[in-house]
Amino acid sequence: MSPEIETYSQYIRDKIAEIHAALGGRTEEDLNRAPDLPEANSPFVIATHTFGNIRAWVLGIVCGQDLSRDRPAEFASLGSYEELGVASCKLSGEVEAALQGLDPQTLDDRFVPSRKLWGEGEPREITK
Repeated sequence: MSPEIETYSQYIRDKIAEIHAALGGRTEEDLNRAPDLPEANSPFVIATHTFGNIRAWVLGIVCGQDLSRDRPAEFASLGSYEELGVASCKLSGEVEAALQGLDPQTLDDRFVPSRKLWGEGEPREITK
């Protein structure tokens, strides 16, 4: 892995761990309770959606893995701090493995990501 890709990998994996750690000490009820505001999300949903976004962008868009994403399921998710821990460890490992296989020569390649992983709005040209 090139030093540049290793820096990206470590940064992303650190952020995944920080998201999980930030939710420590909360009860399962607190993790799954959304504020009483229109379209507000619970901490668990926000973490799950963020992990889904990382997975889609890093593994699917940047590393070209064939995967799909169920955004509505992310916003309907419920779970525990322990389940988030399992998800964060799994995602960190997937990010590290995927980025290890990324050719540093492709980092400046321009392309338009697939619509299925982009999220909302029209995909536009980006670089890895």
